[in-house]
Order: sequence, then structure tokens, then C-alpha cells
Amino acid sequence: MIKDILKEVESLDQRIDALQSPAPEDDAEKQLLGEEPTVREDSESLEELEARRTALLEQCRDLTSADRVFLARHQGRPRVDEYIRELFTDFFEQRGDRQCSDDQSIFGGIARYKGIPVTVLGHRKGSTLEENMRFRFGMPEPDGYRKALRLMKQAEKFGRPIITFIDTPGAYPGKEAEERGQGEAIARNLAEMSGLTVPIISVVTGEGSSGGALGIGVANRILMLENAVYSVLSPEGFASILWKDSSRSGEACDIMKLTAQDLLADGVVEEVIPEPLGGAQRDHKQLFASLDAALERHLTQLCKMNGKALADQRYKKYRQIGL
Repeated sequence: MIKDILKEVESLDQRIDALQSPAPEDDAEKQLLGEEPTVREDSESLEELEARRTALLEQCRDLTSADRVFLARHQGRPRVDEYIRELFTDFFEQRGDRQCSDDQSIFGGIARYKGIPVTVLGHRKGSTLEENMRFRFGMPEPDGYRKALRLMKQAEKFGRPIITFIDTPGAYPGKEAEERGQGEAIARNLAEMSGLTVPIISVVTGEGSSGGALGIGVANRILMLENAVYSVLSPEGFASILWKDSSRSGEACDIMKLTAQDLLADGVVEEVIPEPLGGAQRDHKQLFASLDAALERHLTQLCKMNGKALADQRYKKYRQIGL
């Protein structure tokens, strides 16, 4: 399983880094005094360790659906703030829904992409346990979806393309979220996004589950990272509903057809963005370069269309899904 492979690869990474790291300061002092430096012992040479790591990573070329779900949830994957920092310039965060509060599990604002003013937003999970708890693991409340809609309507007013990053287990299911109209907030986003007259590109970077993902995902073009997943609910939820047994989530992964490869074949997404072998967490810069090229290509194409054509294309895209 991919989890075991990555665990062994991480161990090899540590050994390789230790062999490649510069000599410690005490070794330099010993050399000045004419003493023998500390011998770094390892049963294998650097070349042997790198060969073993390469062989292990090669096994990651043929992954199961369950493997891709594991990678989609990996804590080391880039987060929305990293995508914004690396791909955009002049980012200015905008907060609050002007009705209730500022839901920090939705992160967004105005930026420039290749010099073009855009509105960019996405689910924010956080990179530490403290941030995970503060952002509810990327599960927005109604205030988050209303904030997202406010930013998107503002983008339409000023003619800015919209780019969204999807990575959520779903909308937050808490009592207060339901009391403040969780379902209505998501439904309104779906309706409003359907008719926006500016280009919309959505990128599924990790998990894309349920209406929580679709609430910012009604787009002209949907891109998915190679090991991202996009589905009506989590595999565990699917197995619990269908078989009353969440432990059969691996079996559910195959049935649900939730991988980027499945969805590309079914015409749901327009492009799959390649990841480094072993997952996006292994080389963020390589992933950013691949995604940057795809975003520029799709945005250039969409910016040639007028507002009515963009709304019509988006409508037809979703009408055709599942036919």
C-alpha cells in the first residue's frame, strides 16, 4: 500500500539527507587540530540509497483508488495559501460575508496572475493541528460560502476572472451551521455561479467532497491534481450508508469512480495536473510549475469568450455531465 511505501521512502530520505549534509562544526574543529573527523556510518552508500528510493517511488506509478484517497488527504500537500503565494502576485485578502462573520476556512481575495487582475479563493485546511482545528479541517460554515459568493459577485462587477481551489471533506455539519442556513448558502452559490459572466476555473487540489466542494466549484474548466479525488461524499460515508460498514471504504473507492483519471474519462474535468512520483508533498515546486502552465493555458482560452458565451458554456457543461 502507498502508506507503507511512503514510510520507507521517508526513512531513506532521512538517511540520504544525513549523508549529503555538510560536516558539523565539531568536525571542522577536529580538522584544524589535526584530529580525525567523525565517521558517519551507514551500511549503504549514497548511490545505493538513492537507487532504493527510486525503485520504491516507481511503485507509485500504478496506484489504486484507495491509494489516491490517502495521498489526497496527506498533510504535506500544498495548501491554498501556498498556491496563492507561489502562483499569484499582489494578493490582498478580503474577509467577512457582510452578514454574520468571517469564516476563515474560506481564504480569498484579489490578486494578479501574469499581470491580470483575478479573484482567487479556496478552502483552507491549515498545516498544523492548531490550524486544522481553527479552520475545521477546511469545512466551511454558511458564512464561508457567503464570503466566497461576495468575492465572486465583486469579481463579476469588475470583470475579473475567478480561480478557486477545492480541498474539503465537505461543508461543516454542526448545529450552528444548519441553523444559519448551510444548505441555502451552498444552493445559492450553485445558482449564482451558474450565471456569472466572467471566466471561472476550479482546481481540485486534494479532497473534493459533497456540496462543500461544489459550493465553490461551478466552473467553466475544472482541473484536478493527479492524486486528488472528487465525489459526492467520502468513501467512509459511502460504505457506512451502503453496507453499514465504514471499514469497507477501500472497496467504496473503486465503486465511486472518484479519481482524477476516472473523472477525466467521464468528461467531468478538463485536465489532470501531473504530480511528482509519490505525491504532491514530495516536490511542491514541480507541482506549482505544472499547475501554472495549465492555468495560463486555460485562462487565456476563456478570456477570449464574452460573458454570455461563458455562462452558456458553463450551463452546457453541467447539463452534459452524467449523460
